[in-house]
Amino acid sequence: MITFALSEEQEMIRDTAASFARDQLTDKARDADETFSCPEEVLDASWDLGLVAATIPEAVGGAGMERSPTTSALFLEELGSGCPALAAACMSPSLFVNPLIDFGTEDQQQKYLAPFTGAAFTAGALGLQEDDLTFDAGALKTSARPVGDGWELNGEKRLVAMGDRAEHLLIVARSSDAPGFAGLDAFIVARDADGLAISNDRERTIGFQALPQFTVKLDGVKAERLGGADGVDGARLINTIRIGGAALAVGLARAVTDYSIPYAKDRHAFGKPIAQKQAIAFMLADMHTEVECMRWMVWKAASLVETGHAEATKATTLMQNYVQRKAMKVADDGIQIFGGHGFIRDYPVEMWFRHARNLTVIEGPVAA
Repeated sequence: MITFALSEEQEMIRDTAASFARDQLTDKARDADETFSCPEEVLDASWDLGLVAATIPEAVGGAGMERSPTTSALFLEELGSGCPALAAACMSPSLFVNPLIDFGTEDQQQKYLAPFTGAAFTAGALGLQEDDLTFDAGALKTSARPVGDGWELNGEKRLVAMGDRAEHLLIVARSSDAPGFAGLDAFIVARDADGLAISNDRERTIGFQALPQFTVKLDGVKAERLGGADGVDGARLINTIRIGGAALAVGLARAVTDYSIPYAKDRHAFGKPIAQKQAIAFMLADMHTEVECMRWMVWKAASLVETGHAEATKATTLMQNYVQRKAMKVADDGIQIFGGHGFIRDYPVEMWFRHARNLTVIEGPVAA
């Protein structure tokens, strides 16, 4: 029997994230976008929620909750509805922490996860995106080769979130000639490692202004392979990252839809609300439908990844393709409904449109 019912614990986590998004993210989104910064008080408040440390093993100092991409997708959607850029900043440590939980050896977890169980926000970073017009996570150019008892990395990563303040970075690189994700591994690199250079200036993108992102260059950098001799499951690693980004996109599309409906009811043209115009009414109905479809695709992909299903990567690929396109379409429809108001900064729809475009380009702003 198929059920879409959430557990009591999932309901509680989702409600907590929704409350945080309303109280901390929504009202601060515009200022963060204008100032190109994420307020420290928002990072601290998000850390107090315990969403990052919740699944860290108890032996390391975490809460020891079960790792669940499905549960992560639930709360990431809520955070994304408040502001996907701020949400990505707050949850960026998950890009380092979650792979450590999934694939790290016991020694690696003890060594690298402990700092993330403290009382203060602790940055973690992941290097995946590369400077390629047709970027494909299954065809990375950053290389890793065994040298002595370790590994050496060469390449360049772009759009590395929080790369300027993370003590350690997780770099995804190609370690073998195996095709696609099978040839990928992840490597732990200290920020002060020889040969590692982090750009002084943050990258400027069309959206996600509140998320500091940097270029990281690797020239013969010595690194530690995540998972030791076993390495990582490259497909699962990429799938969880894609689910995280897609969940944020669902939240963004929902925010656009929820904001557009009351506006269309209040805005009058030719003597009646524009919501009563057939073109606008159909557009709103399509937006709501697409949000529902996007959510179910994310949930299905997350569930298959969580259970290790053979078609998890297929489901995640379909999800990413659909969710990215439809998030952009919903954001564009929001601007159409607002008309001229959609182009000015008095309303958030233009900001959401820019964020949606970022979500179609960035591979992995967060991890589920």
